[in-house]
Amino acid sequence: MSEVTAARSGSGGPAHEVTAGRRFGQGPLSRAATLVYSLLVVEGMFLLASAPGLLALTLLGGDASNVPLAAACALPLGPALSAALYALRHRSRDLTDLHPAAAFWRGYKANVRGVLKIWVPWLAGLAIIGTNLANFAAAGVPGWWAVLLLVVAVAAMLWVANALLITSLFEFRAVDVARLATYFLMRHPKAALGNAALFFVAGGLTMVVTELVPALLASAFAAALLWNSRPVTAEVRERFTA
Repeated sequence: MSEVTAARSGSGGPAHEVTAGRRFGQGPLSRAATLVYSLLVVEGMFLLASAPGLLALTLLGGDASNVPLAAACALPLGPALSAALYALRHRSRDLTDLHPAAAFWRGYKANVRGVLKIWVPWLAGLAIIGTNLANFAAAGVPGWWAVLLLVVAVAAMLWVANALLITSLFEFRAVDVARLATYFLMRHPKAALGNAALFFVAGGLTMVVTELVPALLASAFAAALLWNSRPVTAEVRERFTA
C-alpha cells in the first residue's frame, strides 16, 4: 500500500502524521485555551507594570482634593494598557508557540515614550475636568456647564482609546496620532459606541465595587477594545501605512 493510500485509510502512515501534526493546537478548544492563557498572562504583566500606581490609588481617599493625585497615580496605567494591546494583537494562535509575556514587555519598551506623549496631556486635562466637577457647587456656575464638562470628558476618553490603539500597534508621531484618533471618532462611530460601553462598564464597576476591579479585568477590556476597533486598525493599515 502506498503512503498516500495509507494516509487516506487512516493507517498512520507518514502523510497522516504530518496532517495530524498540522491539526494539533489549531482546533477550537486549542484556540480557546490560547486565548485564556494569553489573557491571564497579559493580565499578570499589566498588574506588575502598573502596581506602583494601583497601590497608591488604594491609599487615596475619596476627597475632591485628591483628583490630581489620582491622575498622577494613573500614569503607569497608560504604558501598561498599551503593552497589553500590543501583546494581545500579536499573540500566537498556536498552542505550541505562546509567548505573551515576552510580547507584553516588547510592546512596553517599544511604545512607552509614544504612549506617555498622549497619556500625560490626557490625564492632565481629565484631572482639570474632575477637579471642576468635584468642586462644582462652590464654583457658582450654571448647571449646563457640568453637562458640557461631562460631554468633553466622555469625548476625551473615546479619543484616548483610539490614540492608545494607534500608538500601540503603529509608528506615528504624537501629533499624527492625535489627528488620526480624532478623525476615527467620526469615521467609525460604531467603534466609538462600543468603546463607550466598555468605559460605562468599567466606571460602573469602579463605583459599585472598587477601582481595582477594572484593573483586574484589564486584559479582557484590552481584548474588547481591539475587537471593537477592528475597522480602525484595518483602515490605518490600509490607508496610512506603507
